[in-house]
Amino acid sequence: MEETIQSVVLQGVVIHGKGVGGPSGFPTANLELEPGEHLPRRGVYASFAEMDGRRFVGVTNIGTRPTVDSSPVVTVETWFPDYQGDLYGRELRLTLTGFLREIRRFENLGELKAQIDRDSEEARRLLDEWKTEEK
Repeated sequence: MEETIQSVVLQGVVIHGKGVGGPSGFPTANLELEPGEHLPRRGVYASFAEMDGRRFVGVTNIGTRPTVDSSPVVTVETWFPDYQGDLYGRELRLTLTGFLREIRRFENLGELKAQIDRDSEEARRLLDEWKTEEK
């Protein structure tokens, strides 16, 4: 259900989440945004961020996390498959480059991880296309 979008930039500080992603193999950077900041529709997005002088592809979830909890709180969290390091407390500028899919509940974390892996491959493809159009 990939959908090209006009790029959206979100900026905020990386904060601690509930700590579910790391032990499950996909640690996420949870972004704290300014109150009232406009967000795009809920869903999973291809994204990237510039960190340590490099551009890293990401998979960003904007919305709830129905597989891991029943909280109605909307979060913005990104998994950067190629980034190793600590982002807590750092200012992060995140660019959304494409809508990948709606949020859905998976039966278990293994199914969620498999989908996120597929999402990351699609995000890489979209980022390559986006970089080509950017030139």
